[in-house]
Amino acid sequence: MTAPSSFELLSVEEMYRADRAAMEAGVSGPTLMAAAGWAVAAAVRKRWKRQRIAVLCGPGNNGGDGFVAARLLARAGWPVRVALLGNREALRGDAGWAAARWHGPVVPLSPDVFDGCAVAIDALFGAGLTRPLEGVARDVVATMASRRISSCAVDVPSGLHGDTGEPLGGLAHAAQMTVTFFRRKPAHFLLPGRALCGEVVVADIGIPESVLADIAPMTFTNAPGLWSLPPLPIDSHKYTRGHAVVVGGNMTGAARLAARAARRVGAGLVTLAVPPEAVSLCAADMPGNIVLTAPDATALRVILADRRKNVLLVGPGSGVGEATRERTLAALVSGRSCVLDADALTSFRNDPETLLDAITCPCVLTPHDGEYAAIFGTGTAGSRLLRARIAAQRSRAVVVLKGADTVIAAPDGRAAINANAPPDLATAGSGDVLAGLITGLLAQGADPFHAACAAVWLHGEAARRVGPGLIAEDLPEALGPVLAAVRDRMSPAQRSL
Repeated sequence: MTAPSSFELLSVEEMYRADRAAMEAGVSGPTLMAAAGWAVAAAVRKRWKRQRIAVLCGPGNNGGDGFVAARLLARAGWPVRVALLGNREALRGDAGWAAARWHGPVVPLSPDVFDGCAVAIDALFGAGLTRPLEGVARDVVATMASRRISSCAVDVPSGLHGDTGEPLGGLAHAAQMTVTFFRRKPAHFLLPGRALCGEVVVADIGIPESVLADIAPMTFTNAPGLWSLPPLPIDSHKYTRGHAVVVGGNMTGAARLAARAARRVGAGLVTLAVPPEAVSLCAADMPGNIVLTAPDATALRVILADRRKNVLLVGPGSGVGEATRERTLAALVSGRSCVLDADALTSFRNDPETLLDAITCPCVLTPHDGEYAAIFGTGTAGSRLLRARIAAQRSRAVVVLKGADTVIAAPDGRAAINANAPPDLATAGSGDVLAGLITGLLAQGADPFHAACAAVWLHGEAARRVGPGLIAEDLPEALGPVLAAVRDRMSPAQRSL
């Protein structure tokens, strides 16, 4: 599936390419800057009542956007104070063009610029900043934060790295609103950037959509439309919807949560493969499940002699140790699609290469940060987005790096950042439900990347609908309305392929 353009996120380098391509297509730099400044001014006027405002301009194009916004706000009757980092005479190119059209005073940038101002436009530095703020720029941003000045950031809050969402040098202020252009950046979704950007407004400044064809972005925001739910033909029956196997252990709660989620999301059948001592509890809990004894890898291979069992989940409640290692490897060599979670990962913490070498089937790994470190090491540097991509490439599996800003990455470089998960999901068992959702979607024929993306979003939306007081058991029960809403937005062809 080709991702709709509204889901695409552009890296800093890709945004530079989009700007250049627009100008090569005949859109001038001043035209782009005028549109950007107009969008900033319009957003400020919509959010705040007319009052004295400080406009902080940097020495590059972000500063040029600030000069345009200042001119338009002054024309609308706002008392505007423009402060510039550097000398006005040194401005060149489009920024020089914009500064020349501002006929009011320009004061040197300093913390004093906020005197008498409760609102500011931060047009100091955009997403392309690569070094920590220093000198007067750092002092000004620190003052904005300490005085809690309300602000509209241009592109990103100054000091925030556009690709990682990390404050360079540990300093960036929290804006109430950020106006960005053409497409959002990873920093608008990755934490802590997402919390620092406030409301994000995406402005059309005249860059043609056609420039994306050559850029071919590989990073997306995760939402319906990036993926579709598996179709439900009119002649569907339980075997056409797949038969998932959840491999559990003596701690049965996790496996039972996963199995319930797999069935709720649409798997036609679910088998719980558990040790003998867990059979009676699992069988009594959910009569719709098939419960079979699987104390070891040999027993699991017998269960898998039925080729209709098309996907396996290993890990939730399995226990860390040799038995889980053996059952995980048996699952991977079976040729079925696999989801490996929790204990299926940490059982290989002393020998991760054995696990990674065994992944030759369609596979989804669902580590949180600790499990990620156990398999891929603590020395892997970079943002959550980069780390997920490294793990996906190294494992040849789709990797769901779980957190408040979960990233789903595929071996081919595609990645989606999820942003709908509420903090209520920080409760025991919610990860087991997520693993079950992925398993249930794989059972119905979804490809691993889209199954993982859909499951992560459904998980967050179900949690949002439950709200405060959420426990993991609530999540599968909340899925019905969420699934119905997604299917209602799908085309008839998508629903019944």
